[in-house]
Amino acid sequence: MQFKGLVFGIPKEIMPGERRVAAIPETVEKLVSGGAAVLVEKGAGEGAFIMDDDYRKAGARIVEDVAEIYAQSDVILKAKEPLFNPEKNKHEVEMMPRGQVLVAFLHPAAPDNHEMVRKLADQGITALTLDGIPRISRAQAMDALTSMSTVAGYKAVLMAANRVPKFLPMIASAVGMIQPANVLVIGTGVAGLQAVATARRLGAVVYAVDIRPEAAEHAKSLGAKIIETGVPPEVAIGEGGYAKHLPQEWLLKEREAIAEAVAKADIIISTALVPGRLAPVLLTEEMVRSMAPGSAIVDVAVDQGGNCELTVGGEVIEKYGVSIDGTKNIPGLVPASSTYMLSKNIFNYVSYFIKEGKIELDLGDEIIASSIVTRDGELLHAGAREAMGLA
Repeated sequence: MQFKGLVFGIPKEIMPGERRVAAIPETVEKLVSGGAAVLVEKGAGEGAFIMDDDYRKAGARIVEDVAEIYAQSDVILKAKEPLFNPEKNKHEVEMMPRGQVLVAFLHPAAPDNHEMVRKLADQGITALTLDGIPRISRAQAMDALTSMSTVAGYKAVLMAANRVPKFLPMIASAVGMIQPANVLVIGTGVAGLQAVATARRLGAVVYAVDIRPEAAEHAKSLGAKIIETGVPPEVAIGEGGYAKHLPQEWLLKEREAIAEAVAKADIIISTALVPGRLAPVLLTEEMVRSMAPGSAIVDVAVDQGGNCELTVGGEVIEKYGVSIDGTKNIPGLVPASSTYMLSKNIFNYVSYFIKEGKIELDLGDEIIASSIVTRDGELLHAGAREAMGLA
């Protein structure tokens, strides 16, 4: 049996506003039928409208004390990174025994998470980050980043639309036509394309920018007006079709290329990421200052540091009359859909490296090598090491 003898723990997420949970009854039932025991913290699924009885029927044991879950589990499944638990007056990492396996979105390169990553290494935790799973065909079913990017791109536009003081579509009124809002989407990967599509559905005029020609072409096919950056493909495109980390001279050229569109935008959705590294800063303070008061920025890239120089992770701030949304768990605001996708991605991922009740992490395997963060007291994640000055 694939999971024979293993204990999986599902704690309730403690990040403010986070309503997702890492397993649904369907995936719990699969773990149990594979020989595992599953411990679910009481109320863990309520934010996603999953009741404790649903987990019990799937074969899980409901546990009131989360410390018991951490103490007894071989593998901890979470949506978001470990945080300080005020009820226990200790960090979640401090409740993890040495050698335990953690699977979650850790975003280890982000400066806000460096202390947490150090704690994981010091505690001897084998930590695997879902945002490190590569976008390759054999990893498609476990690609949680793509799933959550779909949710984030959709929801980010709705969040911004609620904040700006004007209509998004063109409106015919008794006093004449009211012009539509301008939306700029920076980065047109999965999240960006969903943002383009959502903003178009709401009737806005949409501009989009991506240094990768193919990604820009996808945005154009959805009705976006494309802003050309002039960045050569050989500089822009990395392994697997992802954007590459740009040299400073090309980063400055990209900022120059989008400056006019930034100044005219009512809404900016920024989603530009470089896998495993800090997100590029594409919106400087001066560029934010150029925007009209009442405009809104939603920095979807905040988990990896953010695309806006002024973004504060986990907060919505206002600068120069512009709201800058640094919400760190946007998919958690759409908990039913995001939990359904995330839980299946996580199940497929753990099924990949657990065989006959044994956890087998082959660092020669592309999927494991790019998603492992810490093991045996070592920090292995290349992007985190670079961001922390250890490369």
